[in-house]
Amino acid sequence: MKKIVIITPVPEVIKVLIENSIIRKSIDNHVASIEVINLRDFGIGNYKQIDDSPYGGGSGMVMMAEPLIGATEKALDFVGRSSDVEIIYPSPHGKLWNQDLAKKFSQTEKMIFICGHYKGIDQRVIDKYVTNQFSVGDYVLTNGELPSMMMLDSALRLVPGVLNNIESALSDTFSLGLLDYPHYTQPRIIDDKEVPEVLVSGHHEKIESWRQSHRESRTRDKRPDLWKKYKKIRKSE
Repeated sequence: MKKIVIITPVPEVIKVLIENSIIRKSIDNHVASIEVINLRDFGIGNYKQIDDSPYGGGSGMVMMAEPLIGATEKALDFVGRSSDVEIIYPSPHGKLWNQDLAKKFSQTEKMIFICGHYKGIDQRVIDKYVTNQFSVGDYVLTNGELPSMMMLDSALRLVPGVLNNIESALSDTFSLGLLDYPHYTQPRIIDDKEVPEVLVSGHHEKIESWRQSHRESRTRDKRPDLWKKYKKIRKSE
């Protein structure tokens, strides 16, 4: 069973996201054990302070080292101290998260996520503990809870035993290096728009050919960066 810890000053946010995502299924199906650590339990003084102004001046606040060290040490006790623990800090300094990384971390057994706030966290915590920094895009979010849960969701859904049908996850957008094809369900006709005839033909080879054609055309038209990468891979095979 995977052991995962999320360190956050707002545990209620994490709990809501867990309860309403595929992550809950990973817990119910005994694929993962997830601990949420409230950073404020390690805060300083009567007011449980977790942030302070930065040395050198400047605007904004920085999350303090002491609370984060205490929380991270507790997290290490939970997952088990070993060389294979991955401690992840969402940050614009990190590599852009993608499907390949989701596949890689779906095989990781011990993960700790540190959710940053304000201007970030004390660099000494990063230097001491963090094994990976990842970004979810070139834009600013108000907290690290959202990117942490995005990364965790994308990884856990690829673990056998989480989804009812793992083949569904393996054929999703990006899993094949392409965008997904269009999907249709009941009714067959709505507002004079009909489901493509090939999808109700029962001819599996034609259906797969139609789907692949739309995967490629969608990727070529909407994500030329992915299309270029896909063509390069296909050419080298």
